[in-house]
Order: sequence, then structure tokens, then C-alpha cells
Amino acid sequence: MAEYTRPAAVFDARTLGKPKMLLLGFQHMFAMFGATVLVPALTGLSVSATLLFAGLGTILFHLLTKMKVPAFLGSSFAFIGGYAAVVEIGAARGLDQAASLPYACIGVFFAGLMYLVLATLFKLFGVKRVMRYFPPVVTGPIIIAIGLTLSGSAVTNCATNWWIAIFAVAIIIVCNLWGKGMIRIIPVLMGVVGSYLLAACFGMVDFTSVREAAWIGFPFKMENTAFHVFKDPEWGLVLTAIITIIPISLATMMEHIGDMCAISSTTEINYLEDPGLHRTLMGDGLATALASMFGAPANTTYGENTGVLNLTKVFDPRVIRIAAVLAIIFSFCPKFAAIVSVMPAATIGGVSLVLYGMISAVGVRNLVENKVDLTYSRNLLIAALILVLAIGINYGPGSIVMGKISLSGLAVAALVGIIMNAFLPGKDYEFGKNKRADISVNLGGSTRHPNWRQEHPEDADYLKK
Repeated sequence: MAEYTRPAAVFDARTLGKPKMLLLGFQHMFAMFGATVLVPALTGLSVSATLLFAGLGTILFHLLTKMKVPAFLGSSFAFIGGYAAVVEIGAARGLDQAASLPYACIGVFFAGLMYLVLATLFKLFGVKRVMRYFPPVVTGPIIIAIGLTLSGSAVTNCATNWWIAIFAVAIIIVCNLWGKGMIRIIPVLMGVVGSYLLAACFGMVDFTSVREAAWIGFPFKMENTAFHVFKDPEWGLVLTAIITIIPISLATMMEHIGDMCAISSTTEINYLEDPGLHRTLMGDGLATALASMFGAPANTTYGENTGVLNLTKVFDPRVIRIAAVLAIIFSFCPKFAAIVSVMPAATIGGVSLVLYGMISAVGVRNLVENKVDLTYSRNLLIAALILVLAIGINYGPGSIVMGKISLSGLAVAALVGIIMNAFLPGKDYEFGKNKRADISVNLGGSTRHPNWRQEHPEDADYLKK
């Protein structure tokens, strides 16, 4: 077997050629597909509309972030409880699920607008001042927790057929470590296709819905959108939906910051500084607001695609935009949606097992590269509570409910970590104190990026010392 060599980071995918860029786009689309279509399956929203506005939301996000951030926006699981709560309230007023969901979408629209409020604060006070509340001792464990809280769904899917899941994992490992040429940078796509075909060969896939699905169809119906509500609205339910769902945005904004830290750490480019966290928050919030008005779930930056970035080392945002365009195109093809919908759960589980693990590994790397001292009791307590709250609540009660407000374990953990770091004495980390760590991870971008030394000559001179 050939010896493993570390792949070089690729910041301009055009050097790989158009066919390879297209394959990389497909890989990112398949990486997000399983989780993205699960949200409408659980809530009753349209799968095709979900796919359409995942693509449109991603394009909007990239436009607002100067085309710099390699993030894909897919369905957010954080709002599932909000949809269910509004449907329950609607049922008490004599409305069925189809009639209640547009009201929930109005609530999600206003939750998306809340991102603009936080984005304004970052713009007014500057990312360095605000990020004092998000040092590595907070962001590192949060990133670790993101991967670990997602891991349960991966294991559950794997349990449907461990052999298929293991086969998917094995393909990814072999392709990534010992593959040659293009095979090496599309291990996730190879894992999906290989395990899917194996399951189909053993009769584990029911293609009935694929045969019955049409080739072309419009992704959404106007009667399922938030616009339809305003023909004859129940204003009391509108207000209730807004009050019920807006608080969820507190959790998703914390998750957004964690995701941006994870992507920055993965690529070694500080997107919190440039294009700025205010832009990424604005992109995420407006994408969510847009999707909700057309009956699609709220959007969020996807950890699955961060895992793909970490695995392939292809960091060019163009590849993500290709995936977004593909998602838009295939949203008009119900047959393709059906093909992906009947994908074996074990295939999704095996792929997710690797990708979610990659997210947690990035969090560990964040702690190591910033030399966070976990022998220091203050740091140890912050990290410990973040991890135990995020994981414990997720696999325990599922959320903390206070009246109409429901906070996920990750949201509670993030809030506790931020508050503890702000008020506990003895901070041992501040921006600008550890110049080398700031350059490599937080403030100066990537020393591996081809244009880094030209853009940061003063920092490049420092590293020569």
C-alpha cells in the first residue's frame, strides 16, 4: 500500500479543472443532503423548497460575505421545536398542520431578522472587542460539542445496518489516505456512492418512490408560504408564533459563531475579521428570513460541509457555490429528490460519523494551537461545563424549557461558557498577547494562503524572528 502523504491546501479550485470542481460540488451537496431533507421530513415542510432555498440561501450568504467564506447553508434543526409548538397552538384553534406551518414560518422570519441586530453590534463595536467574550477556551469546547451532539444521529443511522456504514467509512478512509488524484479529494462522494450501490445490490433500497416521482416539478406551492397567511390572517396566532420562535435565534446565533470559528480554524483564515462576523451573521439571518417566507426551513451554516473541507483541504468557496447551484437545479427535479430520499440511513450514518468527528477534532485543534492551559482551574471549569451541558442536555431532556422558550443544550452551554469567561477572574488569554497564535488562527489569516505574506507583511516579518 502506498505511503500516506499530507495533501496540500487548495485555495483556488480552478487549478484542478472544471470537471473536478463539479465533482467537488456534488460532494458538498451530498454531504448536506441527508440532514437538510430530514428537517422537512420531521416538520412537514416541502423537501423541494428546502433544497431550493438551501441553494439560494448559500448564494445570498456568499454575496454578502464578499465570496470569501466556504460555508454551505442547510436546514436548521434548532427550530424544529418551534414549528411543533406553533402547530400545536394552531391545532387548539382548529387549524391543521398545513395551515399552521405558515404561521411558524412568520416567526422564523422575525428570528432571522434578529441576526441583523447582533450583526449591527459587531459592526459598531468591532470584532476584536466583541470576540473578547469568545476566546479559545470557550469556542474550542463549543466546536467540540457541535460535533459530539450531532454524533448521536450518525450512530443511530449507522445502527440500521452497521456493515453498510462501516463500508462507507472504509471507502472514505482509503480514498482520503491512499487515493490518487481526484479520488483523494472526493472521499465523501465515493463513500456515498459506494455504500449506496452496495446496499442496492443487496436489495436494501426501495426505489418505488423514485419510479413514481416526476422528472420536473415546481419546488413549492404558494398556499404553503407565509405570504398566503396575510390573505386572511389570525393576528393572535401571528403574534404568538413570533414570540414563541424569536428566542430560538439566541441559540442559533451562538451556534453560528461556533461554526464560523470552526471554519476559520479549519482553513486557518480568520473570517471573523474578514469579511467580518457582522457579514456572516447578516448572510445567515437574511437567508433564514428568505427561506421562511417561501415555506422552507430556517437555514444555518452546515457542520457537515466543514467536515468535508477538513477532509479534502480544498478551501475554495467556488466549490460551495457550485454545490448551491446544483441544489437549486435539482430542487426542480422530484425524481432526484426521491433518489436521495431513499438513500440508506446507514450510508448517511457512516458518512456523518466521519464528518461530525472532524468537527470535534477541529475544536481540539483550536485548543491545542492556542495553547489553552487546562491545568488552570478557571479554564478547566469553563471547558468542563460547556461540554457536559451541551452533551448532557442533548442526550437527556433534549432542551431546557422556560415558559415558551426552549434552549438546546448547545445554546445553554454557549451562554454559560460566555458568562463564566466574562465574570470569572484570571483571564489568561487576550487578543494580541500571543502574536503567533493570533496570526495562525485568530487575527491574521492563514500563513499557508498564497497571498498571505503580501497582505500581512508586518506579521510575516514577525514570524521570521
